[in-house]
Amino acid sequence: QVQLVESGGGLVQAGGSLRLSCVASGFRFSIYNLGWFRQAPGKEREFVAAIRQGGSPTRYADSVKGRFAITRDNTKNTVYLQMNSLRPDDTAVYYCARSSRFGDLPGAGDEYDYWGQGTQVTVSS
Repeated sequence: QVQLVESGGGLVQAGGSLRLSCVASGFRFSIYNLGWFRQAPGKEREFVAAIRQGGSPTRYADSVKGRFAITRDNTKNTVYLQMNSLRPDDTAVYYCARSSRFGDLPGAGDEYDYWGQGTQVTVSS
């Protein structure tokens, strides 16, 4: 069955960095677009970044542009989210997801059909 397993979350001070990983299994990883979303306490889930099958192009939420980078390694069935210059408002549970669309990189959660369990990222001030 399709599985997405995130790791790499943790507690970091403002200005620090974290690298999230998401290992996929149960499907042909290289032909799917993938994305990262996050959900902070009391807030709706929001789009963070997405990446095409071959690694480019990519798409980012305005709030993370220039600070976060999404990459993938199709030989390892893994997608990454490098997060730099972290801020307290980046605190959230971060989820990776598989897109059900093969063309554009969607920012809406309902365009993604499988989700991981999430990893907590906490940024202290």
